[in-house]
Amino acid sequence: MELRYLRYFVAVARERHFTRAAKALGISQPPLSQQIKRLEDEVGTPLLRRLTRGVELTEAGEAFYEDACKILAMSDAALEKARGIARGLIGSLSIGITSSDAFHPQIFTLIRQFQQQNPAVTVNQVEANMATLMNRLGEGELDLAFVRLPCESSKAFDLKILDREAMVVALHRSHPLAGSEALALEQLSDTPLIMFPQEVAPGLYDRVYGCCERAGIDMHNTLQASQLSSSLSMVAAGGGFALVPQSMASISPPNVTYHALSSPELFTDIAICWRRFERSRTVKRFLAT
Repeated sequence: MELRYLRYFVAVARERHFTRAAKALGISQPPLSQQIKRLEDEVGTPLLRRLTRGVELTEAGEAFYEDACKILAMSDAALEKARGIARGLIGSLSIGITSSDAFHPQIFTLIRQFQQQNPAVTVNQVEANMATLMNRLGEGELDLAFVRLPCESSKAFDLKILDREAMVVALHRSHPLAGSEALALEQLSDTPLIMFPQEVAPGLYDRVYGCCERAGIDMHNTLQASQLSSSLSMVAAGGGFALVPQSMASISPPNVTYHALSSPELFTDIAICWRRFERSRTVKRFLAT
């Protein structure tokens, strides 16, 4: 059964008149009458009762009218959905974020802006360490991922650097150097270093490790935190010092002070990664944002 038959029938049923329905449809009356007759032949029963000044629905026509309206509404919705997905206006987007990225305001400003511009797109956020995000991105479980560079596995993807962020020193308020505005790593050689696990951000871990080792920090006396963010809790407990991205200074645990790193300069880049040759219009809309 052709959808146009349903559209013609619904128009006549609403207008209760062939001439008015034909005018609303933009066709002449004879072809409309012929199409309705073909529809009734296909259904096998009259749907309309012809009157002197119009038509009325038969009992079968009443039931058919309700279902025809539903079918047409579903058909229209399916078309709009398909077209919306093709334009990237409808669908879903899975975005991976590392725990340290979660404190950078630019990332969530970007996500919020995209959501406001594309309210029909469902955005799912997944927080995990760098290695997990890269694996899930490569396997298609994520559409995009915000990561911190250096990241060796990011070379397998396209990426765009969003911001360069300085690493800062986090100290307990009671530390003798807590009153200093800026610190050199060499000044902290007697204070245990609190390190995040290598698998959290392998490239950044190697960069931090190398800088600390060259500065004379005892790398055999480091303390282990489960994440970059949890290293601040260890600092607050008096465990030692930590090197964290500057945006994490927005976290204010009790008794933690933050200090610029005067020597050596240590940076981490925040980047957005996506699969090469990405075809999703939704991903492309996000990247355009």
